[in-house]
Amino acid sequence: MRFTYCPHCGNKLEMKEIGDEGLIPYCASCEVPLWDMFTTSIIAAVVNEENEVALLRQNYVSTTKYVCVAGIMKLGESAEETVIREVKEEIGLTVKSLEYIRSYPYEKKEMLMLGYKAVVDKDDFTLSGEVDSVEWIKFESALELLREGSIAWQLVKTVIEG
Repeated sequence: MRFTYCPHCGNKLEMKEIGDEGLIPYCASCEVPLWDMFTTSIIAAVVNEENEVALLRQNYVSTTKYVCVAGIMKLGESAEETVIREVKEEIGLTVKSLEYIRSYPYEKKEMLMLGYKAVVDKDDFTLSGEVDSVEWIKFESALELLREGSIAWQLVKTVIEG
């Protein structure tokens, strides 16, 4: 989110030099800089003991490619708690262990996605209303089902090669 008006007083912001950050939107009335903001979210490559990854179909995201479990962090929730909650909510599985992989800026949606490998026991899925379907896919077949270069593709590639 890029601020044009102060969220505190409603005045139009001016650009002001702030340290070595350069020109930043600034409210002269409140005397506060207003940095650009982004939403923090997680993305998880959910894997099992058989070297398979759970890939989801969410038609509101893509009708041709699969995606990984992903979701927005809630206030007061750690990234790890978000991964555990989202895996349980979206596909009904319990995370046994987590490994942080890396962060992925997603400028199109003004998000920062924190990527994780989430290990679960292979089991049947219980889908949330936002998931159309999910399948266990062998590592060697997974990348061709994801949009090449996408954040999910990058994450799964790193997990497979790891």
